[in-house]
Amino acid sequence: MDRISKEQRSKNMSRVRSRDTGPELRLRSALHRNGFRYTLQRKDLPGKPDIVMPSRRTVIFVHGCFWHQHEACAKAALPKTRKTFWQTKLQDNVERDRRVSEQLKKLGWKVIIVWECQMTNSMNQVVRNVTQLIGLKPSLK
Repeated sequence: MDRISKEQRSKNMSRVRSRDTGPELRLRSALHRNGFRYTLQRKDLPGKPDIVMPSRRTVIFVHGCFWHQHEACAKAALPKTRKTFWQTKLQDNVERDRRVSEQLKKLGWKVIIVWECQMTNSMNQVVRNVTQLIGLKPSLK
């Protein structure tokens, strides 16, 4: 049984953002500070990637560990209530992520996924990793 009312749970869930999340804003700020320029939420691309670098044919998704089920991450634990509902919902998210990545790769885009938990330690390391995945030499500021 849930510890809070159905109305309060609904209010909480309605406030979960799909864009401009804290991790996404921190990554965008760090990338911009290091000279990367990008566009956001391109609706013409599959999955509306969080960050798009057209000149580098690269897209970046900033995934929440729970919502996208980051393997072996403590933040990806399933809730104790309504397990069947959550397993189905979250597995659908994982399957959609896989499908979207395949579509983007077929269109010639490089797909980078940055996990929420990776940003809790060192944003410099995350930017360094992204830079290397893009194929550039990192020069952190």
